[in-house]
Amino acid sequence: MTDSQNPFGAFVPGPRAEMPGAPSGPLAGLTFAVKDLFDIAGLVTSYGHPLWAETHGPAVATAPAVLACLQGGARMVGKTITMELAYGLTGENAWQGTPTNPAAPDRMPGGSSAGSAAAVAGRVCDFALGSDTGGSVRIPASYCGLYGIRPSWGAVSLAGAAPLAPSYDTCGWFASDPEVLRRVGDVLLPAPGAGPLGPLLRPAEVWANADAEVASALTHAMTALERLLGAALTVSVAPEGLPGFEAHFRASQAEEAWASLGPWVAKHNPEFGPGVADRFAAARVMDPARAAAGRAFRRGIAARMRGLLGGGAVMAYPTSPCPAPRRDAPQDALQAVRVRTIGVTAIAGFAGLPEVTLPVARVGGAPVGFSLVAAPGRDRALLDLAVALAKEAGIGG
Repeated sequence: MTDSQNPFGAFVPGPRAEMPGAPSGPLAGLTFAVKDLFDIAGLVTSYGHPLWAETHGPAVATAPAVLACLQGGARMVGKTITMELAYGLTGENAWQGTPTNPAAPDRMPGGSSAGSAAAVAGRVCDFALGSDTGGSVRIPASYCGLYGIRPSWGAVSLAGAAPLAPSYDTCGWFASDPEVLRRVGDVLLPAPGAGPLGPLLRPAEVWANADAEVASALTHAMTALERLLGAALTVSVAPEGLPGFEAHFRASQAEEAWASLGPWVAKHNPEFGPGVADRFAAARVMDPARAAAGRAFRRGIAARMRGLLGGGAVMAYPTSPCPAPRRDAPQDALQAVRVRTIGVTAIAGFAGLPEVTLPVARVGGAPVGFSLVAAPGRDRALLDLAVALAKEAGIGG
């Protein structure tokens, strides 16, 4: 496949998988790509690893989320690269190649939905489906200068999608335009929850966790949001400290990842690239007591967040504490970024909250995102707010 056939290295190697959409519908005229963990009838899902493809036959049915986009009128233009078994945040794939970040070519695209983000950021398609477990839509969106959504857990079907940690996994999507992000939501999301959004909350720990340059660059977006929702109230959402969020998320996610994928890993002993190999090795020997503590911590945080947001409140904060790491960054530096990042992405993950990220600024020449988070079921209202904020803050689509 030539570069012209696979711009930015976004698509899985081999012939491009394409499917026409319905002749009319709410997504008519749009093109989309699909992360290669969603099944397409008649095709093998590689899940980012050649051995997975070798040990799995062609899918017998198309995943409902993909089918809904096709039935809505959108045309599918290919399947996109994911990190191996979707277990990472950098976007690296030792087997299929690491997609280029069109917004900052010397930096990582973010993962695990790296190819989907690269395809949209490179204007190869209008939107793309990804999955988000620990930040795999939100972080690539922030790194590549895109709009992205992690919906409420369970809001969009994950039938026909390979699992990582099922009680965290969600089907999300990317767009370069907020109206397109919302149009896709009109097709995939259930009916909106009742009531308006507000008041606005500013989680102190999350802002303090961000690089000073990132927090400063996002100030204008926060000011614009205050014009829409009123002055923000500073709150404490993580008095235990965000490192504790990351540690408990890592333990509980690893337990689920091994339950989901461990039998396949143990049977086939696949070779993994840097980072992914370490995570599966840790998941294999995860102490059940640590995982149980993680699950208990999660229940407490979920209750805290749902109580805080249940009346319609919206939290706003930096999607990622920093811009995308450089492509030549050493593994220890990437791990340090991962720890800081998951401490933040775990907030929505623990409680099953919807989170929308907007591309509001650049730091050091690279994009940084701004997140809006609400109670479960308020996904459509959050998408409406993102559209309004993009207009109010003068964010280009």
